[in-house]
Amino acid sequence: MAKKRKVGNLMALAVLSVMVDRPMHRYEIAATLRARGKDCDMDIKWGSLYTVVRNLAKAGFLEVVGSEREGARPERVIYRITEAGRAEMVDWTRELIAEPEPERGRFTAGLSILAALPPDEVIELFGRRLAALTEQITAVRAELEQLESSLPRLFLVETYYGLAMLEAEAAWTQSMRDELAAGTFPGQDQWRDWHSGGEPPQLGEHGEGGTAPERETKR
Repeated sequence: MAKKRKVGNLMALAVLSVMVDRPMHRYEIAATLRARGKDCDMDIKWGSLYTVVRNLAKAGFLEVVGSEREGARPERVIYRITEAGRAEMVDWTRELIAEPEPERGRFTAGLSILAALPPDEVIELFGRRLAALTEQITAVRAELEQLESSLPRLFLVETYYGLAMLEAEAAWTQSMRDELAAGTFPGQDQWRDWHSGGEPPQLGEHGEGGTAPERETKR
C-alpha cells in the first residue's frame, strides 16, 4: 500500500531526482526537468513548482544554501537536496517500482460506459484509436533510435515501457475491433437492438464490472 508522503505530489519526486546533481534555484530546476523530459514521464504542472519546492524545504528534503542575483532580476534562492531528501527519493522510487497501484485513465473511463454507444460506432472509434496509437508507436520508435546512440539503456527504460504499453493497448484494441467487426462479441445483437429502441442489455447475476451485488433485471 502506498505510503502517505509529506509531499505527495509526484512533481516532488521529479524535483528531488534532478536536485541530486547539484544545488539549483527554481528556474534551473524547471529547465533541467524540461531538458530531461520529466514532464512526459510525470504529471507535472509547472505552476505548482514554487509550492512543491517550498513544501520540500518545509519537510526537510531541501535546504537553502544561498542566493544569487543577475542584474535587475529578483533574487533567486538556491536549494540543495538533504540526506533526508535523498532517502525520500530512494524510498519513493522503490515503492513505485515494487508496488502496483490502480491507474485509471481516460480510456478505462470510456470503456466502463461503452454500452452508451452503438457497436457499429464503437468499431469506427476503435479504428480511429488504432490509427492514433500507430502514429504514436512509430514516433516513439523513431525517438528511441535517435536516443540509443547517445544514452545508456538505463536512462531509457521508461520510454521502452511506454512503447510496450502502447503496443499492448494497440493489440487489445485491434482484437476488440476485430471481434466486433466479425459480430462475435457476446451479446452484440442485443446491444445493437437496444440502440434501435429495444430492451437494454441484461447484466445477469453480476452488476457492471462483475463486482456489484445481484440486481433485478427486466424480463
